[in-house]
Amino acid sequence: MIRPSAVALAALLSSGAAAQTPTLTVYTYDSFVADWGPGPALETAFEETCGCDLVLVAAGDGAALLSRVRLEGARTRADVVVGLDTTLTAEAAATGLFAPHGLTPPPLDLPGAWDDPLFLPYDWGYFAFVHDTTRLAEAPDSFEALVAAPDDLRIVIQDPRSSTPGLGLLMWVKAAYGADAPRIWAGLAPKILTVTKGWSEAYGLFLDGEADMVLSYTTSPAYHLIAEDDATKSAAAFSEGHYMQIEVSGLIAGSEQAALGQSFLDFLLSDRAQAVLPTTNWMYPARTPEAGLPAGFETLITPERALLLPAETVPGLKAEALAEWRAALSQ
Repeated sequence: MIRPSAVALAALLSSGAAAQTPTLTVYTYDSFVADWGPGPALETAFEETCGCDLVLVAAGDGAALLSRVRLEGARTRADVVVGLDTTLTAEAAATGLFAPHGLTPPPLDLPGAWDDPLFLPYDWGYFAFVHDTTRLAEAPDSFEALVAAPDDLRIVIQDPRSSTPGLGLLMWVKAAYGADAPRIWAGLAPKILTVTKGWSEAYGLFLDGEADMVLSYTTSPAYHLIAEDDATKSAAAFSEGHYMQIEVSGLIAGSEQAALGQSFLDFLLSDRAQAVLPTTNWMYPARTPEAGLPAGFETLITPERALLLPAETVPGLKAEALAEWRAALSQ
């Protein structure tokens, strides 16, 4: 009789245990999985209770994320997608690739009510143009003022075809100006230094001093204040109001880990997960943690007017808004 060696037996037992450990694959955006993003802390916290291996896969910025899922179709490796927003949810639902989450969310601290059978919010914020007060003491306080600013004022924005902030800017201009949006884009075009694929590249250019202002969030200055003790970054308050971004998670239909995916969506709205988001994703949590928001968030601007187009209207406006954007930037 041939007996396995102790080493071989240990390897066999180890492989058997690994085979029994389910894997939950989550597609998300690049900054979510970064060392400084929420991904690592959320992965650790979820794995403590799920008895699973949580695999976070970076798939570009938010709009690129949906493009990847759509391209992979029913063959996608994703069980869960984290990082779409309300500019993309109607388009995502139309693919038929997402399943109802089947959860009754706890009371949420969003500016409005939430009722979506496919997607659950986990954080939210307002888009804004961020500037360094040591380089630009008085920033424009509206799109009209930005258009009227000297052409040597340089801004960096993101591509709406790959980036949710970029698409959010299109909807911001559309919500504020409607049919007059082409005029605003024509005035903004000379100020646009470059258009980046995603948020990280744009913000990096701004921090390197290449641009005076960058499309980001009203919460972005909180990072510099809390993490770097730097109070020189500020979000310009626009009189037209600021467009909201509500980021969501969703289950992939046909996933072999549907129950585990549902548990992860539920976990994202837990107090432990929500407490991670303000100082890693630098957004407002969908539920205010029991301990409240971190000190420093009270210094952020509060838009006088919140802009948000109904999710179902965005696909119909997107093609028109993209055409207006391309026409202005091609001049």
